[in-house]
Amino acid sequence: MITVLTGASSGIGEADARGFAREPPARFVLVARREVRLRALAAELGPATTYVAVDLVDEDAPARVRAHVEEHHGGTLHLLVNNAGSSWRSTFGDGGYENVRRHMALNFDAQLRLTEALLPLLRASAPSSIVNVSSVAGRVSRGGAGGYSASKFALAGWSDALRAEELEHGVHVGLVLPGFIATEGFPAAELTAKAATRWVVSTPDKAADAIVEAGPGGKAERYVPRPWAAVVVLRTLLPGLARRLSTGSAGKAALTRTGGEPT
Repeated sequence: MITVLTGASSGIGEADARGFAREPPARFVLVARREVRLRALAAELGPATTYVAVDLVDEDAPARVRAHVEEHHGGTLHLLVNNAGSSWRSTFGDGGYENVRRHMALNFDAQLRLTEALLPLLRASAPSSIVNVSSVAGRVSRGGAGGYSASKFALAGWSDALRAEELEHGVHVGLVLPGFIATEGFPAAELTAKAATRWVVSTPDKAADAIVEAGPGGKAERYVPRPWAAVVVLRTLLPGLARRLSTGSAGKAALTRTGGEPT
């Protein structure tokens, strides 16, 4: 199976690459900005793994990734994992449009542009899969993270439509919605230290498992950890209560600890 994996230099992407590598024959194209880390991970995973060091918001990024797949894999592609993304905390009053634009450029526009470039290869290689990594914040918003939520809501909504559109072409589209994942940029120590918030945090390995389920496994949607699905149901059925909970002490604690740098 040939996989293009974005955001591969750390966190969920790095864990996903290692997890998939345990199920040979797996061949990867790792995509991220940090070439040194990509080179080290590719060397660890073996000669079947290649990489493209590129910032996905660059104009030529999709074409560079596609050219790499065509050169190294003859244009065959079985799985695209759109995992790259980041968050920069700000209220709209402080960050304004620029904060929202920054989120949309990486968390939404870059995913669409890369998918557009690789979709013909995925169709030609069908049955194949696309996994878009959104967030619980793509279903439930909180104050102070509006730009991030807007980008992840957009990604989730587009994924739902793309799933319906690509079914006839043999391309499955799955959606993964993590809550808080303990990573290098977000260790989540303060959340895991308290019983009231410990449940909201999961690990990159669990997120990687969810990506497998939502891709080759054929699942339409997976929350990580799974109990986050109940929060989304609560938001739909009892929106007033959900708003009160999201602005309570646990919600505020979680909000102040989101963030990180782009992968």
